[in-house]
Amino acid sequence: MTLNKMKLSIAAVIAVATVIALTACGSNKPETRIARSTLVVGIDVSGSFASNYENSIDFASNYLYARLHGLGGLKQPTAVFVGSIGGERPQETKSFQPIHTFQSLSVAQIGAFLRKEYPARDGLTDFNPFFRRVAALVKRQNLVLSPIDIVMFTDGVPDMVSPKNDSLSKYLAINLGDLEYLSKSVTIRVLYPRPTVAVRWEKKVPRHRVRMWTVDDEVMNTWRKHYINGLPPEQQGTLWKWIADNVDFRVRSLAL
Repeated sequence: MTLNKMKLSIAAVIAVATVIALTACGSNKPETRIARSTLVVGIDVSGSFASNYENSIDFASNYLYARLHGLGGLKQPTAVFVGSIGGERPQETKSFQPIHTFQSLSVAQIGAFLRKEYPARDGLTDFNPFFRRVAALVKRQNLVLSPIDIVMFTDGVPDMVSPKNDSLSKYLAINLGDLEYLSKSVTIRVLYPRPTVAVRWEKKVPRHRVRMWTVDDEVMNTWRKHYINGLPPEQQGTLWKWIADNVDFRVRSLAL
């Protein structure tokens, strides 16, 4: 074999090896992964929330669908739990539906499911069993340390006996202790309270690391102005922008 032929053969081998290497690198390209986070939705089924129940279910249906599919840049959770707040008896523990229940449902189907599973009735609004159950689920599912977003559709008024027989002490009795150290980022969003109740959640509910965000009923009842009838969810950008700015607002911790 002449020197020129040897050089050509070596060049050909190098070229083939380069192509194989580039192909292998391309096939190993890492997939885009969703960062781990947990979304918990609580539905108030008590009689005191009846005036806002239907509006809140319609909103919750759109909200859940948009979050599950990451529409409009909304944060897509990797775990979802949906349950009711309180019950017919004090300290009653309720079951939660997981993410798999909602992943294949449309907005209308989510709404129908929520109305069937969590019908409005005259019950108690007891927040402490709800928060304890959330903490237990997070620990059991090994979701500790990832961000936790707790979104509650409620008037925010607790139904509990007050030792001082006044309205403010009821908020002091709300216990977020089980949530404090589950993650560096635990946010509670209280949607649909009256403005005075919203302030009590912000100022009176004891907490250290848990972040608090409230959107009063007067603001929440304007969400339909940003919803365009007839458009599919993927084209409801105005609504998703409103949600990002008003509901999913990033809140700083008191500890910061």
